[in-house]
Amino acid sequence: MRIVVLDGFTLNPGDLSWSHLEALGNCTIHDRTADHEVVARSEGAAILLTNKTVLDANAIGQLPALKYIGVLATGYNVVDLDAASKQGIVVTNVPAYSTTSVAQMVFAHLLNLTQHPGEHAAQVRAGRWHASRDFCFWDYPLIELSGLTMGIVGLGQTGRATAALAQAFGMKLLAATRSPIDTALGIKQVDLETLFRQSDVVSLHCPQTPETVQLVNRERLALMKPTAYLINTGRGGLVDEQALADALQHDQLAGAGLDVLSTEPPAVDNPLVTTPNCYITPHIAWATQAARRRLMETAISNVTAFLDDKPQNVVQP
Repeated sequence: MRIVVLDGFTLNPGDLSWSHLEALGNCTIHDRTADHEVVARSEGAAILLTNKTVLDANAIGQLPALKYIGVLATGYNVVDLDAASKQGIVVTNVPAYSTTSVAQMVFAHLLNLTQHPGEHAAQVRAGRWHASRDFCFWDYPLIELSGLTMGIVGLGQTGRATAALAQAFGMKLLAATRSPIDTALGIKQVDLETLFRQSDVVSLHCPQTPETVQLVNRERLALMKPTAYLINTGRGGLVDEQALADALQHDQLAGAGLDVLSTEPPAVDNPLVTTPNCYITPHIAWATQAARRRLMETAISNVTAFLDDKPQNVVQP
């Protein structure tokens, strides 16, 4: 049984082990695979694992031996599901492995925006505290989270985990979500316009679909308080990036913390990269070692289940 990993580096840059996967068959692991290399590297493989390498209908059609595609992520838009299904190929994903880590990143960004520890620490390193006439100094307003309102767009597992952390900080909670909310959660369900208007922090956790692309647009940004923050650890396409850059530059909101952009890596002219009060991390919310270990374990469990003719985490209907 030939197994090929097309782009394993981001999952395992060297601090994890592929040994359990290698024990399942003749296994070839590539750090990265360019589009023009996909078919040649996948030829003869019954099992392919991919993270961000695209498996479109053209590539899938040239791989008659292929029986299984395992996506090393929760989102599986890199695979043409119709083409896979027509060839009888099972496609699986790895759900919920990064829930805790992504919720943690929401607050890494939020605490950075409200207290700026890195920037203040840099000033201390530069000698400014040593030279200060007072026992302390600060360059930004220092904002306490307790009592502020967080609005969560999308209340799936990560949204709920984020809500639990917000409650631990003493924050009030609003949520815009399609399903009814259990009142015991202490979260008030509202429409999007109310959420953007009333929240001190808006955190995005909904999937990117045709209906949610640029959900954060000029109109909704205009509803936000000038003291409010936007956090996006979901998908970059949820935000109209030029509209957000304009809003920040004109002080229509206080700041943004983003772990995702519409194109990754970003183009050199992406307006948000140089926008004041916009802090961007390079899509790392998912990438704690604990989360990657869970991802690895579940991905190998998915392959094992498929080989046992008991597939799990199948994404096709």
